[in-house]
Amino acid sequence: MATTMTLTTERNQPVGELLRAWRERRRLSQMALALDAEVSTRHLSFLETGRARPSREMLLRLAEHLAVPLRERNALLLAAGYAPAYPERPLDDPALAAAREAVARVLAGHEPYPALAIDREWTLVAANRAVAPLLAGVAPSLLRPPVNILRLALHPKGLASRTVNLPEWRAHLLSRLERQIAVSADSGLARLLDELRAYPAPEGIAVSEEEPSGMAGVAVPFQVRAERGVLGFLSTTMVFGTPVDVTLSELAIEAFFPIDTRTAEAMRDLAGDAGS
Repeated sequence: MATTMTLTTERNQPVGELLRAWRERRRLSQMALALDAEVSTRHLSFLETGRARPSREMLLRLAEHLAVPLRERNALLLAAGYAPAYPERPLDDPALAAAREAVARVLAGHEPYPALAIDREWTLVAANRAVAPLLAGVAPSLLRPPVNILRLALHPKGLASRTVNLPEWRAHLLSRLERQIAVSADSGLARLLDELRAYPAPEGIAVSEEEPSGMAGVAVPFQVRAERGVLGFLSTTMVFGTPVDVTLSELAIEAFFPIDTRTAEAMRDLAGDAGS
């Protein structure tokens, strides 16, 4: 079983220690980062050991080359005594109205196929009408807000009991979460990963930790047993390309496409039933 390390940003943790931790997480030497950021190795060493104080511009430059998430870039700035550079507005803030409208249009435009929007913790933000028919039989406790999509997918009382290829799909989702933790160093996501790994397999279903082989070696489908039979989907993830707001940078849209004609026809029929 893979282990996942996280960074814990203490309130009084020196900014140099945080910089070093991010550099090591990205598996970069001081020389490699210094070359990328066009600073001297000596100066970078002084910043990491606290012998020099980074300027605001230098911190943002290093964070960019280290691909530090916007939320953690703000933490670096605060640790150095600077004000955050990126606002973190709630999604219902008027400033994010255009983003909300864009998300709503994408979700609606994807019908009759399922699509949903999630935040960084995999909490459901919005979903289109095609999602509801797939949730029949899910325990009400898993559908009470805030709804966590990974719990919904992998809990024995959620979709796990109806997921035909659960071993593959479970390994795929856990692998995605592990990669997200590796990028973000989010301790909350690490706790969620531990929780998901501890779920027992639904009765009669063997769960594997093996890396998924994918559909014909190309992608891992989500195959779920529904009222209309077994439906199969491929998922894609969409994010905002140039966000400067923390909330927006952590928002993702998961869109599901049918893998066969039968699934496509079933979803069109379900949409027709809902509209009649």
